[in-house]
Amino acid sequence: MERNYLWVVFTTSLFLLNMSYCVEDEVKGTLVQFLALLSSSDGQQNSTLVWKQDSDPCKDLWQGVYCDAQNMSIKRLLLDRFNLSGTLDVAMLCNLQPLAASLTFLSLDGNQISGEIAAGIGNCKQLTRLHLRGNKLTGELPTSLTMLNNLKRLDISSNEFSGPLPDLSTISGLNMFLAQNNHLGGNIPAFDFSNFDQFNVSFNNFSGSIPNVHGYFFADSFLGNPELCGDPLPKKCSALPMPLSQAQASEESKGPSKEQILMYSGYAVLGFVIILIVFIKLCRRKKRDHKIEALNGVVASDGGVEKTSNVSSEYKAEVSRSEFSVTSESGMVSQSLIVLSRPTANELKLEDLLRAPAELIGRGKNGSLYKVMVEKGVMVVVKRIKDWSISSHEFKQRMHILTQVKHPHVLSPLAFYCSKQEKLLVYEYQHNGSLFKLLHGTPKTLDWTSRLGIAATIAEALAFMHQEQGQHGIGHGNMKSSNILLNKNMEPCISEYGVMGIDDQQISPFSSPIVAGAFDALKGDVYGFGVILLELLTGKLVKSNGIDLTDWVQSVVKEEWTGEVFDKFLISEYASEERMVNLLQVAIRCVNGSPEARPSMNQVALMINTIKEDEEKSLMYEL
Repeated sequence: MERNYLWVVFTTSLFLLNMSYCVEDEVKGTLVQFLALLSSSDGQQNSTLVWKQDSDPCKDLWQGVYCDAQNMSIKRLLLDRFNLSGTLDVAMLCNLQPLAASLTFLSLDGNQISGEIAAGIGNCKQLTRLHLRGNKLTGELPTSLTMLNNLKRLDISSNEFSGPLPDLSTISGLNMFLAQNNHLGGNIPAFDFSNFDQFNVSFNNFSGSIPNVHGYFFADSFLGNPELCGDPLPKKCSALPMPLSQAQASEESKGPSKEQILMYSGYAVLGFVIILIVFIKLCRRKKRDHKIEALNGVVASDGGVEKTSNVSSEYKAEVSRSEFSVTSESGMVSQSLIVLSRPTANELKLEDLLRAPAELIGRGKNGSLYKVMVEKGVMVVVKRIKDWSISSHEFKQRMHILTQVKHPHVLSPLAFYCSKQEKLLVYEYQHNGSLFKLLHGTPKTLDWTSRLGIAATIAEALAFMHQEQGQHGIGHGNMKSSNILLNKNMEPCISEYGVMGIDDQQISPFSSPIVAGAFDALKGDVYGFGVILLELLTGKLVKSNGIDLTDWVQSVVKEEWTGEVFDKFLISEYASEERMVNLLQVAIRCVNGSPEARPSMNQVALMINTIKEDEEKSLMYEL
């Protein structure tokens, strides 16, 4: 009897084991078929991605596939910029229960994928991120998107979607929605904009009034929708006209009524007033031009510097060498700065900067930095760029491209000025200094949890900018700890994104050794970010006594003395060595001498977030 019982247990276990392998085979087969459809119209798998049915997605590290810590289930599919040109069948993934129950992140940015988003997307209940930017997807968005209650970030920008927008306002946790450059129409749902870090529906066919944004987003999030009106767009919404009665219609057929005559007369008067206002403004502008030209003459001369007595002596010396010379290509003086951010810099004028007290706070090979106190107690930083061989047109174009993309942890220029001789950028002043000063100052107070949080925040922000600006070939170009500033909440923000030109990037010490003419701006940023990670882990300077930090770290790790790398302050604070080693491995991958071998910033952000999640779980367990 006992023997029969053991036999039943054995056969049952074997049956269950076989069942698990069947499920696993089904998942692998579905992934292989999904990739084959994505790869091309003939169903052949992409040559750069090798997913084989006879291998394991987790243990054999299928490219673009990321699993949970136990290598039991698929968590993320990241297939950005793999030149995929087939069709999207997301229902294939979401209709398979094991995948639908585990998949949290699906990203297919920057491919040439066609097709529609199937209604089956609603079955992927665990999905937190869906990124489909820059493809050729068409059709209407399925209403089943509203069933994704865990969704936090949705990016469908730069596709060919049409039709109305589902009421995504029902997803309470959604904090990013990017749908610009499509053909979507109808009304914009009544979102709670206070929840969003990024929101953009520009260049679509939306109509009607914009829901109250409460000042969280500006006009650039809604531009390019001719039938859209209301704040923050300049086009105001007017009340719909009441329909005419039959009696009114008959009166109209007989000729204009007294009311109509009065109305048309009012329009004529209003038009005259508008023309008069424009004429007066032109006259004032011309008068102000002469004043500014005279002011420049004063500033450019030695005697004029003495008149700006409230400016520091270093700043005066810079001004005396035409540091703020503002003559344009035509030789005439520009009226004012080109303001990019409102309301912060709405009233900021070039003459205000010339007259305001200023302090030279930094000087480098790319230019000088000034802290300037303008009217109403507003503190700004003015960066004067020198030796950048880029035309005024290209510079303006770049500034407008940069302004179209906003991230809460990337500092956008408030305004800029450009001429053949001068290029000025204006930023909001950050009172809490830079990460460089925080790391290398004394005493050290930045603990492991804070450093890991800073790394994760910067990685996500840089990955977002790469995703948005990569198509324009614009990277940061000078990623280093002194360009990571801390805002009033002590949160890290990337400054001066996209300021450096390609020529400057090629000679940047943070760009890694690169063959001239083959520089990849984005991979250079990954290298610079890797150096920042090494600073966070070691607490050491990038260069000290002629020793390069990356060379030193790699030599110590090679000798298997990894523990000697970490900042002694972190060791004394009992930081997790396991997670520090994991972050060190990410940093070493980022500073690989071969740009092609470095991961993308999307992958880096994902790896660091995984480490951060493990750290948070560990802290909760300790509590």
